[in-house]
Amino acid sequence: MSSTALVLVLAAAACHAAWNIVAHGVSRIGMPFLWWGAVASTVVWLPAVPLTGGLGGASVAEFALAAAVSAVLHCAYMLVLQRGYATGRLSTVYAVARGTGPTITVLVAVTQLGERPSPTALVGIAAIIVAVVAMGLIDRPGGADAAGTRTPGERARRRLDPGIGWGLLTGVAIAAYTVWDAHAVREWAVAPVAFMVGCTVGEIVLFSAGLGGRWRELGEVARNHWGRIAAFGVLSPLAYILVLAAITMAPVALVAPLREISVVLVSVFGALVLREGRAGARIAASAVVVAGIVLMTA
Repeated sequence: MSSTALVLVLAAAACHAAWNIVAHGVSRIGMPFLWWGAVASTVVWLPAVPLTGGLGGASVAEFALAAAVSAVLHCAYMLVLQRGYATGRLSTVYAVARGTGPTITVLVAVTQLGERPSPTALVGIAAIIVAVVAMGLIDRPGGADAAGTRTPGERARRRLDPGIGWGLLTGVAIAAYTVWDAHAVREWAVAPVAFMVGCTVGEIVLFSAGLGGRWRELGEVARNHWGRIAAFGVLSPLAYILVLAAITMAPVALVAPLREISVVLVSVFGALVLREGRAGARIAASAVVVAGIVLMTA
């Protein structure tokens, strides 16, 4: 992997961690916030399309199909992710999702796209995947169980954080849009910025259809959370634009796991700011992530 691709992916990881922290803070709002996020993303990034290669080498038909399918996949991803954040812990949902997604993506990239990472890179990929999944399992809920205040049935139901299940579903969505989007930018030569804007326009349409009777909430959400909406509008597309650009320079099987350095950032935030606990275990898992990155880029 070139140094340019590495810098792009690491910058994407930082942006991704930041917008997920923002999304976690408003996860219970749901659809109205996601609608505003799509609108903000479109408004912020649309002016950049003519300055970043327009539609790229894709035909109008290819661009429209690529953006439409991506919009559906990204909407599913956002909805499942927000549901997970509303019911589970930030670090649990995020780590499991980001570990599951690359696992599926790498399998598809190797078996379907013909990519062949080196043996050392594969060891690094495996280390990162194991570490990020472990982070998700670190934060299983205890507390009241340890004190014996729950019934045996309640303890059985709460043995694992519900965020793990939502994280797994989110990971499937991540793998789906990663493989499709990689195909669009590499095979059809769709320009990353235009592609992301086309996707957010599609999200506006889909989220509008899903708002139903919640249209009246949009004004209140905008007034109370305009700062978070603006941050989301900048950071969420930027994170993925950087990844799409990196995919044009390096194999998907390397880019997808490497971006999971964001798990370390989110875990640190969860431990220090949200007080989600077990900081030592998080740091150990983070060290494995770093070791995996070293192996991948050696």
